[in-house]
Amino acid sequence: MRIDRDAAYALMTEWTESESLRQHMLAVEAAVAAYAEREGADVDLWSATALLHDFDYERHPHLGEGGHPFVGVVHLRSLGAPDAMCEAILGHADHTGVARSSRLSKVLYACDEITGLVTAAVLVRPDKAIDGLELKSLKKKFKDKAFARGVNRDDVRRGAEELGVDLWEHVQFVLDAMRARSASLGLDGTSNRGR
Repeated sequence: MRIDRDAAYALMTEWTESESLRQHMLAVEAAVAAYAEREGADVDLWSATALLHDFDYERHPHLGEGGHPFVGVVHLRSLGAPDAMCEAILGHADHTGVARSSRLSKVLYACDEITGLVTAAVLVRPDKAIDGLELKSLKKKFKDKAFARGVNRDDVRRGAEELGVDLWEHVQFVLDAMRARSASLGLDGTSNRGR
């Protein structure tokens, strides 16, 4: 069975109450889908995978067997999710030990952490809008270890390396992808998100 983008969104919202976690998965989806479009990959599969990469985290936040992302993948397999989706979701978390061998798994991993830095950088702006955010500002925030402490800079670097792209070209690509969906991500300065 194929889990399309709409089914993935429904499952993600069913399992996740936290608006910020939902927004994170939507931000990752924006970046992953942009890569799929650029590379001529299956946009629907890549979008659905990105939307579901953390869908079990709220219910099962502990890491390891019986926790995130293992529980989610067991559920997805019970729904007939494709191996490509399940392997990418397992691979986005280093603690699973699942190698990132597919392009989808590498893109998902590379986009996961950096979207958090971009979102945090937008939310500290007075206008709360991504439109005015520039790469040079993200570079400064990336170097500032006190800013967005939860964003693992080593994972961001590793993700770009595994993709075989320059780190800052990747960050610019993700920024542009998120900018294109700013309204749905609550990053266009018109919502009360983060206030």
